[in-house]
Amino acid sequence: QVQLVESGGGLVQAGGSLRLSCAASGRTFSGYVMAWFRQAPGKEREFVSGIRWSGGSTSYADSVKGRFTISRDNAKNTVYLQMNSLKPEDTAVYYCAADRSGTARRESRGYDYWGQGTQVTVSS
Repeated sequence: QVQLVESGGGLVQAGGSLRLSCAASGRTFSGYVMAWFRQAPGKEREFVSGIRWSGGSTSYADSVKGRFTISRDNAKNTVYLQMNSLKPEDTAVYYCAADRSGTARRESRGYDYWGQGTQVTVSS
């Protein structure tokens, strides 16, 4: 069983920064796609960023390109989301997700495992 635990959320003013962490349990994540999604009140869950564990190729939603950076630390089995220049519209619960097949893209249904979420609130 893969377990994902997010941390690092909080309250920040517009223009500020936060770094989210996703600690993943498991023996190996070779071939996995790891991703961050977010869900704001009244909105659908949306893709934010993804990374392939092996090779480290990344992708980003257009709304966060140039502001957010996804990365992973193999030794710590941890995925990070560095969020800079935060905007009020970034306010949401952020979820870490994993796809063991390595085929998932930007659809939430493609991911097998999910964390509990961490709240990010950006004030004006």
